[in-house]
Amino acid sequence: MNINSFVEAHLPPAPARVLEVGCGHGDLARAVFESGYEVVAIDPDAPEGELFQAVSLEEFTPTDPFDAVVASRALHHIPKLADSVAKIARLLRPGGPFILDEHAYDRLDEPTARWYLEQRAGDADAPSSLEACLADWEADHDDLHGYAAMRTELDRHFTERFFGWMPYLYGELAGVEEQEERALIEVGAIRAMGFRYVGEPRATIHSS
Repeated sequence: MNINSFVEAHLPPAPARVLEVGCGHGDLARAVFESGYEVVAIDPDAPEGELFQAVSLEEFTPTDPFDAVVASRALHHIPKLADSVAKIARLLRPGGPFILDEHAYDRLDEPTARWYLEQRAGDADAPSSLEACLADWEADHDDLHGYAAMRTELDRHFTERFFGWMPYLYGELAGVEEQEERALIEVGAIRAMGFRYVGEPRATIHSS
């Protein structure tokens, strides 16, 4: 299932009010809007257009809550992870879904790295050994939030309604199809490096 179909499968009925956090070039936001939703899409580098606001989540100050929040491969980049996930929960109406498509870079183990390196044979920029591959991967991702950190904050503020591991590395590899990576994940030969998640905000208990 592609990302557009996944998101729309978990959205409340249109014309619900949807926020996309970290919209990038805006393709997902436009697709959701074309399906009849009211969309606000934010990103410090957001494109121009009435759907978009060039603002960070930290600086974003909406006047009304949202029926759903979507983030596609944005949460692992976002500064102040704990504060950001808490803010997303506050931006949602009770029961509104947070729909997440993500990259779990910290799940790269030796079998997965070995397969990844094999697929890059002939690539002039490929690491020269498995050890170099693992070291380069860690260096390339050391400023990102890993799965463990993201999951901690999600569990703190949301109740899980859906979770699934997904192929991810095929998107970085010429000539490798998603189905090939998925088949290896399913037999346990390599680890899934992506995941999809849907949660709803935990009820806040106010003391009297």
